[in-house]
Amino acid sequence: MPASRLLSRRALFETILGAGAASLVSPAPTSQVSPEFSLTQLSPEDDSLLEQMEKGAFQYFWDQADSQTGLVKDRCNLQDENRTTAGSIAATGFGLTAMCIGHQRGYISLADARQRVLTTLRFLWTQMPNHRGFFYHFANPRTGERIWESEISSIDTAILLCGILTCRQHFRRSEISALALDIFNRVEWTWLTEDTSLLPQGWAPEIGFLPYRWDLYSELMMMYLLGLGSLAHPLPPQTWDAWKRVVFDYEGLRYIGSFAPLFVHQYSQAWFDFRGKRDKYADYFKNSMTATEVHRRFCLELSKRFPDYSDDLWGITASDSEYGYVAWGGPPEMGPIDGTVVPSASAGSLPFMPEGTLRVLKNIKNRYGDRTWTKYGFVNAFNPLTNWYDTDVIGIDTGISMLMAENLRTGFVWYTFMQSPEAQRGLRRAGFHSI
Repeated sequence: MPASRLLSRRALFETILGAGAASLVSPAPTSQVSPEFSLTQLSPEDDSLLEQMEKGAFQYFWDQADSQTGLVKDRCNLQDENRTTAGSIAATGFGLTAMCIGHQRGYISLADARQRVLTTLRFLWTQMPNHRGFFYHFANPRTGERIWESEISSIDTAILLCGILTCRQHFRRSEISALALDIFNRVEWTWLTEDTSLLPQGWAPEIGFLPYRWDLYSELMMMYLLGLGSLAHPLPPQTWDAWKRVVFDYEGLRYIGSFAPLFVHQYSQAWFDFRGKRDKYADYFKNSMTATEVHRRFCLELSKRFPDYSDDLWGITASDSEYGYVAWGGPPEMGPIDGTVVPSASAGSLPFMPEGTLRVLKNIKNRYGDRTWTKYGFVNAFNPLTNWYDTDVIGIDTGISMLMAENLRTGFVWYTFMQSPEAQRGLRRAGFHSI
């Protein structure tokens, strides 16, 4: 697969963005899940589908990680699993969290889960190339060496750190805890803010900092909160106020958003539990609920042009397409939308709209499952209007689907990650309080 296709998600989104006190965690329940564990009553059919999705996703992260480094491949071509050679640090962050879910659900033994996590953390700490604690976006999964002149990525490092902190809280083993703390504390957040309150999107040895900054609402929330939660190199509190929160209005529904795909409303909230809390600007969980409803209505409006879209089949976010990788979505409409459906768009929004997203996912599996369902769960995208069905599964999209399915079912990822002192400190310094 050409490098340009694999690199396009961040490159496209960077272009879009460039244009444009008391503990907040409830006491630990004995079951190791969130005390507010479910937002809806799941039917046996719904729970069975989510179980199948999670089990398949876990298998992706187990199979597609290098056994000697723990680095997870960016994607897998189901017709030729050796075709892709790129490891992704973001996919590795999802993969580390998947080990926690896999152990919690009995997909893997405690010994095997711990060993995979230790292998990964040891490699990240002692061998994986980094710059001031930040990692390259794409790397050779066998050696960790940078490939395709990819950037040192601030957001992909943040996703990795979320997975690392989740492992520290779940396994609570001395070496895992020590390595997780070492890797986290090595990240020099202050280096990113030497002359600005807005974090750069990356750095490359050939050119220095990339010209784009994290200045608009997006998945950036996890990154700023992690930086605020650092003890070794903390971001100043004013960085939380520096990025713009643009208010959009669609059919009378108002929400903070960006000219960006739907995933920007999902990624930070895979780990950070914003339920029942807010800062001085917004209740971000309810904001994502509104954004998901707006996206559903947007797709229904598009059904006038693309009749496959309906209340049973909707969801567009950055994904593969018949003609390559596209950062698309809306509203407002962005990208050459052509009727493609992206399962992770609805799966990543499961906690925000349980009934509506489950209806879509069940429909995809029941009606198109012979072409969309694989041993790793759903393919990345498909277009029933043109009879195009992807042959790839993408790690980060499989990851967001898995984590949000688990959060809807038990809140396990939320509960586990939110026990970390870094998450707690970041939220306090950003001014979050209980509602």
